[in-house]
Amino acid sequence: MKSRIPGGLNQGMGNINQMKKQAQQMQEQILALQEDLEQREFTGTAGGGVVSVTINGTRRVLGMEIKPEVVDPEDIETLQDLIMAAFNEAVSNLEEISDNEMQKVTGGVSFPGLF
Repeated sequence: MKSRIPGGLNQGMGNINQMKKQAQQMQEQILALQEDLEQREFTGTAGGGVVSVTINGTRRVLGMEIKPEVVDPEDIETLQDLIMAAFNEAVSNLEEISDNEMQKVTGGVSFPGLF
C-alpha cells in the first residue's frame, strides 16, 4: 500500500521555508542596522545650545561642549541639569532614529527588547 502526501502539505512546507528565509534576511538586516547605528553620532543640546552632548549608538559620550557663560561656580546644579538634559535629548534622538529605521526593516512589526 502506497501512502500519498496531500498536495497541500507539500505546499505548506514551501511556505515555511519561505518564511524561514524571510526571517533570516530580516535578522541580517537588523544586525546591519545595529552595526550602522553604533557608528553614528547623535547630539543633544540644552539651555538654548549652551550645553551639547554627542553620543554614539552604544550611548557612549563622544564629546561635550559647555559655553563659558553657563559656568557659574555658585550654581553647579544648573550646569548639572543642563548636561543631563543634553544627554537625555541625545539618547532620545538615537532612540527615535533607531525606531524609525527598525520599522523600515521589520515592516512595522514590533520586537520588544530588541532595541
